[in-house]
Amino acid sequence: MKSKNLSEKILRLIKSKGFKNIELDPVLETKYILQRSGENFKRLLFSFYDLNGKELCLRPDLTISSVLKFVQKKSNKKQKVFYSGEAFRKTYQKQESIIKNQIGFEILGSKNKQSEDREIIDTSINILKSSGFKKAVLKIGNVELFNLLINKLDIPRRWKNRLKRYYWNESYFNELLKRLETNLDIDPIFVEIDKSRYLKMRKLKNSKEVAGRSYKEILDRFDMKIKDPRRSSSGKINTKIIKEFLKIKCELKNAPGVLNKFFQKYGLNIFVGKEFFPFNKINNKNLRVEFSASSGRDVEFYSSMIFSIEVKKGKKIKNFISGGRYDELTSNLGFRKVSAAGAAVNMNVYE
Repeated sequence: MKSKNLSEKILRLIKSKGFKNIELDPVLETKYILQRSGENFKRLLFSFYDLNGKELCLRPDLTISSVLKFVQKKSNKKQKVFYSGEAFRKTYQKQESIIKNQIGFEILGSKNKQSEDREIIDTSINILKSSGFKKAVLKIGNVELFNLLINKLDIPRRWKNRLKRYYWNESYFNELLKRLETNLDIDPIFVEIDKSRYLKMRKLKNSKEVAGRSYKEILDRFDMKIKDPRRSSSGKINTKIIKEFLKIKCELKNAPGVLNKFFQKYGLNIFVGKEFFPFNKINNKNLRVEFSASSGRDVEFYSSMIFSIEVKKGKKIKNFISGGRYDELTSNLGFRKVSAAGAAVNMNVYE
C-alpha cells in the first residue's frame, strides 16, 4: 500500500511539471530489441511467436516502448510524456525480481538539450524529495567525454569502434582492454602476411580493381589491419590512460578542472567546459552531487549526459532514479534520429 501511495504521489508530481500521461504497449517486436542490444541480450527476453510467425517479446524496458511509440506516430513536435508499468527481464540473481516496476518521464524531439537535461534532473530531485529517503547521492557523467578520449588516442580505428561500442558492457570491455594491451587475439604470422601483401600491392597501379574494389580501398583496409600496437608499448600506454580516466570521481563543481588536468597530463587536445554538465552545483544539503567518469556503463543507449540517484535502504545502497540523454536510440532502432532525454524511477526499491 505504501508503494502504491508513493507511486501515485510521484505520478501527480510529474504531471504537475507539464508531462502528459501515455499508455505503453506491453509487447514489442523482438527485432527492435535485438537491433539495439544484439543477440546476446535475447537470453534475457520473454519472447514468443504470434500466429503469423512474427517474434514478439514482453517489453524489457519502458524507455524503448515509449520511444517506439513516438517515432511510429511520425510526429516532429516536442513532447513531454510520462508513464508507469512493468518491464520484464530474466535475471541470474536469485534476489532480483524479473518484474521491474517503473515510472518514466521523457522529453522527446527536444530542441534545447542542456536546459531539458536540467529539467529531467530537476524533476528527479523533486521526486527524491517526496520519496521519504533523507539522504542520497546524485552521480553525473557524460558518455561524450569517453568518446572524445577514445577518438584522441593513437589506436587503430577498429579498436576505437570496439571500445565505444562495448563501453556499456563492463566485463567484455575489460576483456577488450586486456587484448588491446597485449594483442593476444592477433596472430603475428597473419600480421606479417598482411604486411607482405600490402607492400606488394603498393608497387602496383592504383587504377586496377579487384572484385569491384579499387586498389586504394584494398590498401586502406590493409593499412588499417596492420596498424596494431602489438610491437610497441602504445597498447599498454593507451590501456593505462583509459583505466585511469574511468576511475575519475570528484565533486561536480570540480569536474572540468580535474578532467582538463588529466587530459593535459597525457598531452590530449581536449578541453572540458560547462557545456558537458547540466549545472555546476545543487543547493540541497541532503544530496551529495559528484561526477563519475564511469557513469552509464550498465545501460547501452545513453549517448551523452547520464545520471543516477542512489539511496540507502537498510544497509544496502540502491539505484532509485536513473536517466540521461539518448539521441541515438531511435536511429539504432531503424528509425529517424530524434533527440531525447528522460529518466526512470525504480519502484522496486520499496520492496
